[in-house]
Amino acid sequence: MIRLGLIGDNIAKSQSPRLHRLAGAQNKAPVSYDRLVPAETGKEFDTLFAEVAQGGYRGVNITYPYKERAAAKVSIDDPLVRAIGAVNTVIFDEGGPHGFNTDYSGFIAAYRHIRTIPPRVALMIGAGGVGKAVAYGLVAMGVQEIRIAERDLPKAESLAEALRAAKAGLRVITGSDAAAMTQGADGLINCTPVGMVGYGGTPLARTAMAGAEWAFDAVYTPVDTLFLQDAAAEGLHIISGYELFIGQGVDAWGLFTGLPLDYERLRADLLQPE
Repeated sequence: MIRLGLIGDNIAKSQSPRLHRLAGAQNKAPVSYDRLVPAETGKEFDTLFAEVAQGGYRGVNITYPYKERAAAKVSIDDPLVRAIGAVNTVIFDEGGPHGFNTDYSGFIAAYRHIRTIPPRVALMIGAGGVGKAVAYGLVAMGVQEIRIAERDLPKAESLAEALRAAKAGLRVITGSDAAAMTQGADGLINCTPVGMVGYGGTPLARTAMAGAEWAFDAVYTPVDTLFLQDAAAEGLHIISGYELFIGQGVDAWGLFTGLPLDYERLRADLLQPE
């Protein structure tokens, strides 16, 4: 039995358990995958993480809002992931917990699945764990300018400084009003939990989307968020968080097990009703 789990808040609708069980079925390998919500267990994240690390798990995924806290508890070999400062995949082995970030690779795969034109000027709303991963993904794809809209301006500026250091000549602008930062942006990105089940609404009014070319929402429950509905109504190309979900899940499975996957079969199986 391959024992896996997901630590996060508001994850009752997460499809990660199903993804990894389907991946196991492809390989005739039984998988258990637990939803681990600190508040529901009555334990703080630090306590729950420590118990899981000693509890026979091969590894866990980490989601909102614990990715940055998890990064402080693991060894990170990849300098890029250390620069991101957030992990969404942790493996427990003899050397202690090791952290990885498959949101980064998953976002690049999601973008390229939909668009062949590299991003030029992107407005990113939210500078948390997934926002950091997406920002470095944008850098890897050659973006010229990143605008970071974040209510916590010191957090936004800290990420901006790291991005400028990562790529000479990259223009990074920070602010707290997303709607005021859209003009001239070809890409609009939601990296906040706004719009997911339990966090209704949208981080950007439809009236502010005019002129952009594409929109990505890191939220995938529901797949068709209000943010993406509004973007589609304005004629933007849509990149669903579901694409990132599949990409990061496939990469996490590889890290957990080293076992192969038929990507298209997995995608088709996930679309079937349970």
